[in-house]
Amino acid sequence: MTSPARVVLAAPGSGQGKTTAATGLLGALRRRGDRVAPFKVGPDYIDPGYHRLAADRIARNLDPVLVGPDRVAPLFHHGAAEADLSVVEGVMGLFDGRIGGGEEIALGSTAHVAQLLDAPVVLVVDAKGQSHSLAALLHGFRAYRPQIRLAGVLLNRVGSDRHEQVLRAAADDVGLPVLGAIPRTADLEVPSRHLGLVTAVEHGAEAVRAVESMTDVVESSVDLNALAGLARTAGQLPGPAWDPAEEVEPQAEAARAPVVAVAGGPAFSFGYAEHAELLEAAGARVALVDPLRDERLPEGTSGLVLPGGFPEQHAEPLSANTALRREIKTFAETGAPVHAECGGLLYLGRELDDHPMCGVLPARASMAPRLKLGYRDAVAAGESPLFAEGTRVSGHEFHRTATEPAHGDVPAWFWRDAHGVHREGFLHGGVHASYLHTHPAGNPAAVARFVARCLR
Repeated sequence: MTSPARVVLAAPGSGQGKTTAATGLLGALRRRGDRVAPFKVGPDYIDPGYHRLAADRIARNLDPVLVGPDRVAPLFHHGAAEADLSVVEGVMGLFDGRIGGGEEIALGSTAHVAQLLDAPVVLVVDAKGQSHSLAALLHGFRAYRPQIRLAGVLLNRVGSDRHEQVLRAAADDVGLPVLGAIPRTADLEVPSRHLGLVTAVEHGAEAVRAVESMTDVVESSVDLNALAGLARTAGQLPGPAWDPAEEVEPQAEAARAPVVAVAGGPAFSFGYAEHAELLEAAGARVALVDPLRDERLPEGTSGLVLPGGFPEQHAEPLSANTALRREIKTFAETGAPVHAECGGLLYLGRELDDHPMCGVLPARASMAPRLKLGYRDAVAAGESPLFAEGTRVSGHEFHRTATEPAHGDVPAWFWRDAHGVHREGFLHGGVHASYLHTHPAGNPAAVARFVARCLR
């Protein structure tokens, strides 16, 4: 298999401008006629929405913690099919990953993914307040783990022509080429809230305008030819592309394909593209439902997936759609399989910030004072439409709401940390509801089990 041209955009830390640079780069390369494939390191659901707008192509996540290191290159090949060039946006700082693993390069870090992809790294640096000291920063990042090929720098928030000259001289001192200098501009700001940027699907026309602004500024300030040339220096990446048909056995013939309704729209936008692909490979027919707009489940629905998102931002209109709430409650009471993650859990509860929800689960949810964030090694606490009791998974928790009670009589998960054993989520009839996000490509057997349950 031919190795796609690829480059990883990293940074010294969060807030340096990776998303601006990656989104603008995708848009500028597409504008000049390149077919570009976007990727995001880690479990982030928000940045890929902006990438998709810029590239006009599905944006995919690469997360060694959730899918296993061996699946990263196959998933990359799958997502980069027929693209001329791939842009991989990193997470946090270049070497920031899962804490406590003891590896030389932290598991799940941008550096880890760059290593798995054998890709050159471009460091995006917020230049505000930087001068000659940029040379020391670049030297340190290149020398810290020399097996990671730091191949260039993109300067962000450059204040003036003179500022750019000083920064370019500093980078030249350590032998790193400057591939672009993005000026400071308020046009590139995207609104944020408690979990990061406002999602592109919620932001609508303003998100499109923001992406166009990012594209314009990157097109005028970055050497696209030099960056594309750097991407073509990536090493050979052996192995086949990930294929959902090889991950799951079909559970039904086309004539008997069960309908799996998957919630989407502004309130439920946190999902992975591989989920629908695996559901279809397992023999299901995927039908989208928007709980803000649709008053009925799709005709013939035999399984329901409620992914994460921001239902707390849409609690009033979600509550006002009483017809769908009642239908979902009736559907769940039949014992039909329902898979709810994070935002989906909130929607299934009795109330969300005092607004009535579906009432499937005996839980009330509200905003909490602290964000819960991090990877979890979890064990399935009981039998469900997704997992056999005792199944071990790697998941990710990312929310600033809490439910009362925090878990059901039979929780969805157990996990252990320094504070002891935690019980989390709800198993209730055919419902598996939890704050924990999992990646279907890391747990394909769970998808096949879910489709098989739909057939019953």
